[in-house]
Amino acid sequence: METLFLLIPLSLVLVVAIAWGLWWALRSGQYDDLERPAQSVLLDDDRAH
Repeated sequence: METLFLLIPLSLVLVVAIAWGLWWALRSGQYDDLERPAQSVLLDDDRAH
């Protein structure tokens, strides 16, 4: 029973941390363009830099 007094608050803190991380990722534009990074690997760019 004593472990529940430890595990329940820890799980709530973990849920809040995950929700905050997801909210931050959505607000900062992490999921704005999901296609271009995957396609840029496949594109052949022969320009000299």
